Amino acid sequence: MRAGPAASVVLLIAPIRCELDGIPLRFAMRNSPVARIWPLPVSRGRQYPCGFADRGTGMRSRSWQSFASAACFLLWVASALQGQVTIDVNWNRAERVLATTPTLQVVVNPPLRRGTPVHDNAFAALHDLGADYVRYVPWLPYPKLGVAELEPPAAGKTSWDFSLIDPMTIDFLEATKGHSVILNFSTVPQWMYKTDKPVVYPADPDQVTWNYEQGTELRDPSGQEVADYFARLLAWYTQGGFTDELGKRHESGYRYAIPYWEVLNEPDFEHHISPETYTRLYDAIVESFKRQHIETKFVGLALAMPSLVPGYFEYFLDPKNHKPGIPLDFISYHFYASPTPDQTPEVQQYTFFAQADGFLNVVRYIEAIRKRLSPETRTTVDEIGAISADDSEQGEPGHQAKPIPNSYWSLTGAMYAYLFADLARQGIDVAGESQLVGYPTQFPSVSMVDWRDGKQNPRFWVLKLLKDNFAPGDRMVELAGDLFSRSPLIYAMPVMTREGRKRVLLVNKRDRSIEVSLAGAAGGVVEFADQTTGFGPPARASVEGDKLTLNGYAVAVVTLR
Repeated sequence: MRAGPAASVVLLIAPIRCELDGIPLRFAMRNSPVARIWPLPVSRGRQYPCGFADRGTGMRSRSWQSFASAACFLLWVASALQGQVTIDVNWNRAERVLATTPTLQVVVNPPLRRGTPVHDNAFAALHDLGADYVRYVPWLPYPKLGVAELEPPAAGKTSWDFSLIDPMTIDFLEATKGHSVILNFSTVPQWMYKTDKPVVYPADPDQVTWNYEQGTELRDPSGQEVADYFARLLAWYTQGGFTDELGKRHESGYRYAIPYWEVLNEPDFEHHISPETYTRLYDAIVESFKRQHIETKFVGLALAMPSLVPGYFEYFLDPKNHKPGIPLDFISYHFYASPTPDQTPEVQQYTFFAQADGFLNVVRYIEAIRKRLSPETRTTVDEIGAISADDSEQGEPGHQAKPIPNSYWSLTGAMYAYLFADLARQGIDVAGESQLVGYPTQFPSVSMVDWRDGKQNPRFWVLKLLKDNFAPGDRMVELAGDLFSRSPLIYAMPVMTREGRKRVLLVNKRDRSIEVSLAGAAGGVVEFADQTTGFGPPARASVEGDKLTLNGYAVAVVTLR
């Protein structure tokens, strides 16, 4: 139910579970004849949001404080939900140095091929963004665009062929030149897996297929065949070419610097690889690269559902499960919010941010494992986005993609900004938004550009806003108060930049305008992306006073004078 004075009265006298603007509140009759918020604890000396404190003076006092705290808290929540939020910052108290880089991934698909209406605009946007740690993923739906050896060696010949793969890959490497990239040619040639019969693939490189990956057992259980395939593939781009399985030299002339190579993609889904098998494959690939004298660092895991497979982290991050000298430079994993088919756009705002909160709790557990087993290993969450319920049915025969409302792009942009900020508070190294181009048959709901012309949508502009205003080395500073005294609807991340500027990221988690009070904002500048800026770049305005209004799903950066 929506907040309002009448609703607050009803909630106070009724020991039931209710929701205020999507925020669940449980009530129980406890030590008091009136309802008390649960699990808000009453403890000695605790200061509550409206200034009441329990001094531990006995049952009667505690019962009164329970009532006063509950009533006060509800009035505060109602005030926040009605559109009044105050952000208090302790500028003299630093929390940590910001270490998180905002970036994105580029997944190979036909709209990014040369000559399409999307190609030039999309790659120009990528170039102008100038992001680091950009992830590049030729992936299984388009075998001819992502697998360089589609057939096994036979009759004294190999099938190595980069003619369809090179154009897009070179365009990517040129667009990101001068910045770090993570390459992940994620799909193993299917003839390297045991299957009942050879796996077929479309003759048309633009034809999507979801059946290319088959089998769970490699024909070479040591993984060496797979490792050598990937070493030759990367040598094509870094060492001018390679010598194939039959001793023939293939020249490319390319000598790009590839600082990071990610080993496979979502092994918990693709081929259902166990942690033990994945770790053996990872070690074999690292050793094969070293034998080829390929200079790169490695990213491991790339898990689809990290909350369901904690054993991957426990096994892979334990150095004793690897061969001596194998580096554990990075781990990676993914998050996508996903609504159910019956959820309207109005409901999805609650679903997406609730699922984001659940993921952030998963990150905390993963971080505890990482710090215990391999504290020097860094982390990239290199796929962050949302997948619509309609996209989940895209492989069904005759499926027709449903229109995506414009508000969706701003909602998912706001969710990414929220996740970036909280991942930064946890010290995660890289937060990668997914993905540059999606389109019907290939997850259109994750796209960061219009798949018809390559023009940036709000998700891209939010990334640019973050990238242009926050950088590793900034100092994150403390918000005043605690969890109970901060707005559940406006997320704030204050920083002191390396240049000494006071700057605050504000994220509106609701599809309505909310007034924010920020001391010292008067005379400053606000840059923002929301539903009013739409598919255009972020807007910029002067801040006249200490109050400003954030439109629905706004992502705003306020730089104080």
